[in-house]
Amino acid sequence: MLYVQLAIILIASKLAGDVSTKFGQPAVLGKLLVGILIGPAVLGLVTETDTLHQISEIGVILLMFIAGLETDVKEFKRSWKASTYVGILGILLPLCIGYLYGMMIHLSNFEAIFLGLLLSATSVSISVATLKEMGQLNSKEGATILGAAVIDDVLVIVALAFVMSFSGGDVNLSLMLLKKFAFFIIAILVGWKVVPWILVRFTKLNVSETLISAALIICFVFAIFAEKTGVAAIIGAYIAGVSISVTDFKHAVVQKVETISYSIFVPVFFTLIGVSVQFAGITTSIPMIILLSLIAIATKLIGGALGAKLAGFNRKSSLGIGSAMVSRGEVALIIASTGLANHLLTDKMFSIIVIVVLITTIITPLLMKIFFTEKSTDLEISA
Repeated sequence: MLYVQLAIILIASKLAGDVSTKFGQPAVLGKLLVGILIGPAVLGLVTETDTLHQISEIGVILLMFIAGLETDVKEFKRSWKASTYVGILGILLPLCIGYLYGMMIHLSNFEAIFLGLLLSATSVSISVATLKEMGQLNSKEGATILGAAVIDDVLVIVALAFVMSFSGGDVNLSLMLLKKFAFFIIAILVGWKVVPWILVRFTKLNVSETLISAALIICFVFAIFAEKTGVAAIIGAYIAGVSISVTDFKHAVVQKVETISYSIFVPVFFTLIGVSVQFAGITTSIPMIILLSLIAIATKLIGGALGAKLAGFNRKSSLGIGSAMVSRGEVALIIASTGLANHLLTDKMFSIIVIVVLITTIITPLLMKIFFTEKSTDLEISA
């Protein structure tokens, strides 16, 4: 029953998060690992259902919405150059190495390119939670990571559309580019001019909790609009949060959204990642899983770190930024599903990629803990 599984998830995630912090690790790492423990892979107390999956999707959207709400827009603007370096180099290295590996295992040219693009994807939802725990979300590193995630998402999806348009996929490249361009133009204009007006009007309604309702409506509408135009829903939620962050309602919205999010939706998101892990039938693929996981981790870590170093960050901060880009998350899973549907991935390769994505997601908070410190470091960035 749903409420039994929710109770197990909430108890397990809170206890695991507490244990994780006592061992000096981010709470999110404990929540990811306990998902494996209570899921079908070990104890079988919780199984992934459609309802839990939908709750999880709300959780990741709210998590990125909170990241937008807490973004320092001035710092974000100052970090655009660093974000560009990190985003581009964080794509080029995994793209090239992934392509070469694909050719080594005798994939076709398009299949190898697709594998490279798949390894180039980034999802920073886990990184956002870890940055928040370490008090780094509003740092120069945090702003750079969030900006690089937007750049990464757009470039990878555009490149994917380009590849599929030549590989027989049913993709209209010009329309795809137009839709993405339209999303960002409309989202920025609406966020700038319309969002403040909506918040003011809603707060005058003679019903309870109008402000938080208005904020959530804005968040979900932006997420839906992003998804419909081929941009990740989490990017839409993030832009919605940024739009509200520059209004006078920011602090009131943050407080209420965090209460709603971290009480149920976000814990389900973290834990369900672990719950989805399946070990059955992968024994013969373990060498490939290990090698692909090492490629996925190393290429994003090194590529992102090189970009940050070029932008003026010191060695430790550069590695911290690179580590935050390692998680492939739901963005890579969406791309993998597209590849499976268009015969660019076999069923076996799809299963391997799912495991690799989960490994990158679990390793990310651990790497970030190693490279980031709780104290802000002295950084110099080229403006």
